Amino acid sequence: MTGDIPTPLALYTDTVRSEWIDYNGHLTDGYYMVYFCLATEAVLEYLGFGAAYRERTGSTIYTVEGHINYLRELKQGAPLRFTTQVLGCDPKRIHVFHSLHHGLENYLAATNELMFLHVNQPTLKVEPMPAERLALVEAVVAAHSSLPRPPQAGRRIAMPERTASL
Repeated sequence: MTGDIPTPLALYTDTVRSEWIDYNGHLTDGYYMVYFCLATEAVLEYLGFGAAYRERTGSTIYTVEGHINYLRELKQGAPLRFTTQVLGCDPKRIHVFHSLHHGLENYLAATNELMFLHVNQPTLKVEPMPAERLALVEAVVAAHSSLPRPPQAGRRIAMPERTASL
């Protein structure tokens, strides 16, 4: 099955909207996350966790942690191309990494690392994914395991330790 899985997934494209440009003339910080959310929706649909899944099962996917790295600015009208690598999973979690590229110049503009939980919506309890959904996510992880791990994956925000001056 891994032969049919794109490596990485390339499921979403868009264009920088004029109403999302800030006073510096580039895409406002918060709208990067909006675009990453739209890319996430495409990935969840691909994995079978879209709106129809929620209606059928009462379960859904929640984002519980995320990190954005802003690498280069994007200006009004720039074409956007998103790729997604599924870094890992277990029965209750999915770890994904989105890369946002300028669609023509192909530079990496931003990255977004996310952790998802499979949640029973009525009870709000984290629960295992159904076996067939987990099997697909595991197959994507296996297909993506041959990709290099993005250098921004696993980063954290911290101030450097200061050494005391004598």
